[in-house]
Amino acid sequence: MNPQLAVMASLRGGVFRRADARACGYDDADIDYLLASGGWRRIRHGTYAEQGALSVVTPEVLYVRRVHRALQATGGEVFASHQSAAALHALPVWGLDLSTVHVTAPAGRRGRVGSVYRHIRDPVGPGVLVWNRLPMVSAARAVAEVASSAPTMPAIALADAALYAGLVTKRSLRRAADLLEYGGGRARGVLAHCRGAASVAESRLRFILGTAGLPDPARALPPDVEVPELEAALWFPDQRTLVEFEPRRPYWFAEPDEDVEHPTPAPTADGPPPVERCWISWPDLDHPKTVLDRITSTFERAVRRTDIRHVDFARM
Repeated sequence: MNPQLAVMASLRGGVFRRADARACGYDDADIDYLLASGGWRRIRHGTYAEQGALSVVTPEVLYVRRVHRALQATGGEVFASHQSAAALHALPVWGLDLSTVHVTAPAGRRGRVGSVYRHIRDPVGPGVLVWNRLPMVSAARAVAEVASSAPTMPAIALADAALYAGLVTKRSLRRAADLLEYGGGRARGVLAHCRGAASVAESRLRFILGTAGLPDPARALPPDVEVPELEAALWFPDQRTLVEFEPRRPYWFAEPDEDVEHPTPAPTADGPPPVERCWISWPDLDHPKTVLDRITSTFERAVRRTDIRHVDFARM
């Protein structure tokens, strides 16, 4: 199930309609196949659920439902914005405040009413849309708004996820930050840390390395190096070091249909194989100093193992 349909299902308590599936890109043949293969269950005529999804209720799902109810209560006068719009775009809201629903309106009183915070912008501004009768700001504007107001690391993870999914580009993010009424400078500073990560864990690890001034990893792994399916890795060729980590909370992207288009194999980097490996777990990322000490000590071991001492024969 793609993230957009997962959002629609969460709005309806885990179920969705055939019209919802069509709006999210599924044609009738896809729907019939998923029903016949058992991937989806028929709840009643024209209403379905993903197999096993009815028992899964997460804080993110509950938050999406609250956003939906808040939009319905206003009668279409406001747009979901900030992390509320990001959640409706099926972007990860890891680390963000889910106690408040954020909406933007062209008029009225700014501030919190219950669990809803009302932002005022007259006019509402660029980058607004309506998807399946839900008014919200665009993905680029939602990311920029979060980057201007939320903690740095969750904002970076959100931006990385949007880039990875192809919902935004770095150019569209910069433009959205420039068009903010407040916090544009902070948003641009946060977005500058995006490095093309594929999971929340990788975003956090890259941020720790970047803020400490460590070198950027290579874009591809060295040849003949296999990483287990439940792990991920960053390759530092100058240090001959492979930093492996848990790819917690992977970002979604649209996989190509293998019957139509065969995906290109991931490139591999040229150069010698690694001589040292370093393991970083998900809990380790809560302690940046520990992560840095472990990686830098691994770099030092790799340098000692690969250091070639030149002999001055003239002095022998």
